[in-house]
Amino acid sequence: AEERRKTRRRYIRWLPLFRLRASPMRSVQQRGFTLVEVLIALAITAFVASAAYAGLSAVISGAEQLQVNGERLRDVNRAFTFISRDIRQFSERPVRDEFGELQPAISGGPLALYPLSVTRAGWHNSLQQPRSDLQRVYYFLDDDRLSRGYYPVLDRSTNIERLDSVILEGVDNIEVRFLDAIDNLELDRDLVVDSRYWVQNWIAEPGSAAVPPAPAAMEIRLTLADLGELRRIYEFPVR
Repeated sequence: AEERRKTRRRYIRWLPLFRLRASPMRSVQQRGFTLVEVLIALAITAFVASAAYAGLSAVISGAEQLQVNGERLRDVNRAFTFISRDIRQFSERPVRDEFGELQPAISGGPLALYPLSVTRAGWHNSLQQPRSDLQRVYYFLDDDRLSRGYYPVLDRSTNIERLDSVILEGVDNIEVRFLDAIDNLELDRDLVVDSRYWVQNWIAEPGSAAVPPAPAAMEIRLTLADLGELRRIYEFPVR
């Protein structure tokens, strides 16, 4: 009995040490995320993902719009390149229309048959066909498309068909004006060419056997549905 009492006292003396050592292990095993913490983490993750997707979508849309704008500007520059090339290769050679009337080397305006028609040189003849290296080209609107046409001969008859090609779409209007003499050139207060008083029609007088010479300069204005009005001025060779 005495030995049993000593063993019990020894056990009671060491029992608190076992409890102190076991307590941290139980507290570690019981730790974890609460439901509120999990919901907050999910909400933050969803917000970050949504913001990242919105940013990525904006970048992709911006890149696509930039590509569309670039292609549009390329088409506009291509159309003006056609016009610039024809004016640069201008030839002061009048032509006769299908009614036998003599037309000036360049004509245009609201009273002309076409908004702009011009005789140009440099028409390549790689196939050595029996034709001139001069070409009469015409610019006109077909619905909302700016077209460039030409006839295979300069002085044509009624049975000759015109060959057309579309050079720019989305065009609402084409307008040309002509400067009759370089002495009449005026600048506004911003040193920009003032073409308000330029001649609007450059045509031959009805019933006259003479045709007007080439103007000193020409202004062409294209009104586009998306870019508004674009303006270019071309100078003709000095007479």
